[in-house]
Amino acid sequence: MEAVARFLKENAISEVESTLPDMTGNARGKFYPPKKFLDEKGGRIPETLLVQTVTGDWAANHFDIVDAADKDMILQPDSDTLRIVPWANEPTAQVINDCYTTDGQLHPLSSRSILRNVLKLFEKEGLKPVIAPEVEFYLVQKNIDPDYDLKPAIGRSGRRETARQSYSIDAVNEFDPLVDTLYDYCEAQGLDVDTLIHETGAAQMEINFLHGDPLKLADQVFIFKRTLREAAMKHGAYATFMAKPMEEEPGSSMHIHQSLIDIKTGENIFAGKDGEKFSQEFYHYVGGLQKYTPSAISFYAPNVNSYRRFTPDMSAPVNTKWGVDNRTTGLRAPEAPPVATRIENRFPGADCNPYLAIAASLACGYLGLKGKIQPSKPTTDAAAEEGDQVEVARTLEEGLRLLEDCPELKEIFGNQFVDAYIGVKRAEFETFNKVISSWEREYLLLTV
Repeated sequence: MEAVARFLKENAISEVESTLPDMTGNARGKFYPPKKFLDEKGGRIPETLLVQTVTGDWAANHFDIVDAADKDMILQPDSDTLRIVPWANEPTAQVINDCYTTDGQLHPLSSRSILRNVLKLFEKEGLKPVIAPEVEFYLVQKNIDPDYDLKPAIGRSGRRETARQSYSIDAVNEFDPLVDTLYDYCEAQGLDVDTLIHETGAAQMEINFLHGDPLKLADQVFIFKRTLREAAMKHGAYATFMAKPMEEEPGSSMHIHQSLIDIKTGENIFAGKDGEKFSQEFYHYVGGLQKYTPSAISFYAPNVNSYRRFTPDMSAPVNTKWGVDNRTTGLRAPEAPPVATRIENRFPGADCNPYLAIAASLACGYLGLKGKIQPSKPTTDAAAEEGDQVEVARTLEEGLRLLEDCPELKEIFGNQFVDAYIGVKRAEFETFNKVISSWEREYLLLTV
């Protein structure tokens, strides 16, 4: 709290946003005057906030997971996450909290706790994971009525994109004022953003983050999503991280590059020796990703909309093949010098909770290392030929059943958390399943 107090004083802060990520990866928390925040030393908040659905409802097994008395948990601010809120009208600070039970343990339902626990598993093995996320998103026209389809945002020219504009400089410049605001906000918050590119979809872009510590980068993605939404609204548009926001446009992903560093030597253990491109540890890690990705898919694709992205011929992985510099595979090893040898997990959607997606990817690799799982041979052709079936789950409900049947992931994440996650996501699925779509009315009303 001493570091927090210094930050608040040095920046003349008049309000504090005390936040934590919920199950969906959204920010929950409280607003405080600085003195009150320091006096409470983090304060308390109901633990039920961790297990609320995206619609604001509760799972059927809610009171099997949390105390029926609706107890509080203890918040502990992480001073490494202190940042200015650059879009606020008055000097405002934001901080992310770790959640603890009243007996001083990391709260088992907190997604930040889950990632911390996975990182501890690697630390016990003398290893430090390094990751680099790549986050895709769409800029869309303001959508006030959800009954209407989304449309790409209109840039400086006054025209809406129609053609594919991958890596187009001029297409990004269409949104130059918004992008300038975004970079100003990111710089003010110390976000380690790297390059910005235009992706395949209309008004779809991708931001890359510099590689680093998984928890810090999960925090940065968490903050970046809020930042981009604020920058877009300032310029009269929406930014969306939906996995598949528009029917005719590609989905949006959050690719996760990952490698492992030997803590004692500082060496990348994925790099091969004696003329070999990859080490045995690399192959075992990839083997774990291949074996456990089907069971972990609901962490990469956590919403009912997520599964619309997993379709053939739409630049999304549909099976667990891997390859060297092969962008058609779900697991890609980019061409890189030994020090940068890594595997890229291309399954997570942009709509994922970054803490849980990163934790799940690392957990799958960890299980591969411990079990010395051998991967398949690398794929050199297109990973999904025409007519190939989609091998990953096609619905959220199917993905949850696969997770429920995976004791290895349940042990790493904790039975209580997995039960809560499945309960929350099943509640979301059932809520969605009640909605009768226009497709059903158009094609079934008078024909069945």
